[in-house]
Amino acid sequence: QVQLVESGGGLVQPGGSLRLSCAASGSIFTIYVMGWYRQAPGKQREPVATITIGGRGNYADSVKGRFTVSRDNAKNTVYLQMNSLKPEDTAVYYCGAPDRGYWGQGTQVTVST
Repeated sequence: QVQLVESGGGLVQPGGSLRLSCAASGSIFTIYVMGWYRQAPGKQREPVATITIGGRGNYADSVKGRFTVSRDNAKNTVYLQMNSLKPEDTAVYYCGAPDRGYWGQGTQVTVST
């Protein structure tokens, strides 16, 4: 079992940036797809960005061109760089490997003036 711990969330103004990190307690080298998901109040959890073991990213339409997902298999860490943040990006962001059933506890991102 791999534990995932997110960090980097917080309060930011519209147009600002945040970088989320997801540290795994074990190797992620064999986990084909890892990703970031978010859940806003009253809404279902939705995928934001996923990345394959080879580094190919896939993004929700709402974040394309603003968010960048990356992974460092040597450091067992996945990142999400979020730029040009909007109020509608406000949510709890989760790191996960759904195929393995691995989820972090989530980190709050709030975009507001």
